[in-house]
Amino acid sequence: MLAAAVVLFGGGIYLAHHGFTEPQYRVFKGEPKELCTVLGIVKGALTLRGRGLIQLGLLLLIATPVVRVAVSVGAFAVQRDRLYVAITLIVLTILLYSLTSGQG
Repeated sequence: MLAAAVVLFGGGIYLAHHGFTEPQYRVFKGEPKELCTVLGIVKGALTLRGRGLIQLGLLLLIATPVVRVAVSVGAFAVQRDRLYVAITLIVLTILLYSLTSGQG
């Protein structure tokens, strides 16, 4: 819900500033370089830029399952359930690897 609210707020800001501009489909423009890193996204969101807030909302959405699995590791550790701690750590490792291995 938080991710959706941040994306909606950022989309509103973006449309308020750029809603009536004519899109240029002949020339492809990728994301600005400052929105390609987590630090740049956070800076953009803190300055209340629409694109930065939208990207931050998407990062929150991506982080949700990772945080849930990390919390599960702690919960299983408190219960002293070693088997589920091991399985959940494997899942967390796969998640983190899949998120970080695509950068190059």
